[in-house]
Amino acid sequence: MQTNTVEDTIHAANNRMLDSLNEEQYDAVITLDKALLVLSGAGTGKTKVLTTKIAYIIENGYAFPSQILAVTFSNRAAREMKERLLNLSNGADGVWLGTFHSICARILRFHAQLIGISQNFTIIDVDDQLKIVKQILQEMNVDKKIANGIVSKISRWKDKGVTINDTRLDASSLEGRIYKVYQERIISYDSVDFGDLLLYVIEIFKKHPDVLQKYRDKFKYILVDEYQDTNMAQYIWLRMLSPLGTGICCVGDDDQAIYSWRGAEVGNILRFETDFQNTKIIRLERNYRSKGHILGVASSLISNNQTRLGKTVWTEMNDGDKVVVQRTYNGFDEANFVAEKIELLHRRDVKYGEMAILVRAGFQTREFEERFVAYGLPYKVVGGLKFYDRQEIKDVIAYMRLIYQSNDSLAFERIINVPKRGIGASAVAKIRIIAGAKNISLYQAATEIIETEELRPSLKEALGEFIKLIESIKLRQDLRPKDVAQIILDETGYFTSLSQEQTIEAQSRIENLRELLIALEDFEDLPTFMEHISLITDTARNSQEEVISIMTLHSAKGLEFDAVFLAGWEDGVFPHSLSLREENVEEERRLAYVGITRAREYAFISYALNRKIYNQWQANPPSRFLSELSRDHIDHVTSRF
Repeated sequence: MQTNTVEDTIHAANNRMLDSLNEEQYDAVITLDKALLVLSGAGTGKTKVLTTKIAYIIENGYAFPSQILAVTFSNRAAREMKERLLNLSNGADGVWLGTFHSICARILRFHAQLIGISQNFTIIDVDDQLKIVKQILQEMNVDKKIANGIVSKISRWKDKGVTINDTRLDASSLEGRIYKVYQERIISYDSVDFGDLLLYVIEIFKKHPDVLQKYRDKFKYILVDEYQDTNMAQYIWLRMLSPLGTGICCVGDDDQAIYSWRGAEVGNILRFETDFQNTKIIRLERNYRSKGHILGVASSLISNNQTRLGKTVWTEMNDGDKVVVQRTYNGFDEANFVAEKIELLHRRDVKYGEMAILVRAGFQTREFEERFVAYGLPYKVVGGLKFYDRQEIKDVIAYMRLIYQSNDSLAFERIINVPKRGIGASAVAKIRIIAGAKNISLYQAATEIIETEELRPSLKEALGEFIKLIESIKLRQDLRPKDVAQIILDETGYFTSLSQEQTIEAQSRIENLRELLIALEDFEDLPTFMEHISLITDTARNSQEEVISIMTLHSAKGLEFDAVFLAGWEDGVFPHSLSLREENVEEERRLAYVGITRAREYAFISYALNRKIYNQWQANPPSRFLSELSRDHIDHVTSRF
């Protein structure tokens, strides 16, 4: 009887792994002697290539699992890759596989003493960062409202590899001085933040060549997912580990580089051939997700970008339905169009869970949510809260509730210190004791406690000013709800407080509040709006499990659906007005490409001739991207009204 040799076993394992690959995927897996860039178009199987390549290296004995470093961007991607890998190779458990931050944290634990911290250092989160920066601002007698902006600025510096001693840092500026104190303080706490995980490892590599050489010798193969999303610190770290690119394999898509606002540098992937020696580029262009017309539209659009390495995705599937480009009169009409199409598709057996609405900015979700509630369509907002569940919206509505019904103690508790007015938990506890003893509302108790000596003078003054504010607005509650909300935002300083933060998040919250003002125009009086809010939140809580997804285009990356609705394609909305001002239209075009390629079967693009933005009607021209779509693949419908 013939026994299997080791070579036979390896051959059989190779056949199992490699037989399901197409020609380009196969080439990417077996290429081990070059610095390899795998340009992977949307839906072309990049994760399959990465996991198969790792398994191929292990099963053929090219390296031990512990000699392989595989880096991803999210814990979810790392888990998915690990699960797939373990199904391909029993020995894969020893691979160094994780996010940039988790891998660097692992390295730093071994060498923490080299930068003056212990191996048991604590990794602080954004909330901790904010607390520390606020402490520093208080010590400097600077308004704490800018704390969010400072934390964001420090994070961006670290993404770019800028340390407190870097010549690129203006150490005399307020931000530079805060950065220096902040960094010294977290070291004294034996702590690091997420940016430090990379920066400290880079610092160790620079100052201790023996440590760097240890890891260069250790990792025979380095694989990087989503290379187009690397920031400068991540890029420097990778270049230090593999200066010539020996054994490196980077997988990414320059056409899906959409995160420059959080530090990603698309130039990292564009420079690959000049950064490393003995390079090879393999393009994965066969798409397994979308029908032909969808890919035709996506390819015609992205071909207008100048800064790209170039590729054209294609499919062996049929062309399917053409991409519908729908003109609508306004945002309300657009939301109606989408709701009607969803009902039609659902009757054709497309599940609600396989449909998504993709918008450029979070404030755009409101009109769709309102229409879906009216139509009885189940939905969820992915990557964020539903419009009326967002913090800033709930804050303003709580003010309106308290003005409408001053016995609403839940509303009182929510906004008593929003924006910050120095009324803390201990003061609220005293108010609660009085309310409980006398069986009255918190607002009534607050009006009584300011007549006593139970609170210190500064607290009495702050609480008195709050009550005076509420009473003043109550006198005007017969105004239209929109006007009441505007008074609340102006006289409480809510808008001003957000503006001073100078962060992307604060700007998004301001946009949401402006959208609320637009929504309030539909209501004549406060009671009608209060009833509407209770109904819409009740409907949202009881929605079905199989739901339509509403999300921003950035949140959609990596997902796919049978039917995708791309809404708000007007210049100033998409591409976004900020991108137009900064002449960053190419990234917006990549974002549009990402959106289109989320669709498997059906894609709908809509634009409105009139849209209310920032509480003003605007007649923005149709998105410049529409003229770049191949007419062979679209049906342009203009008979909506």
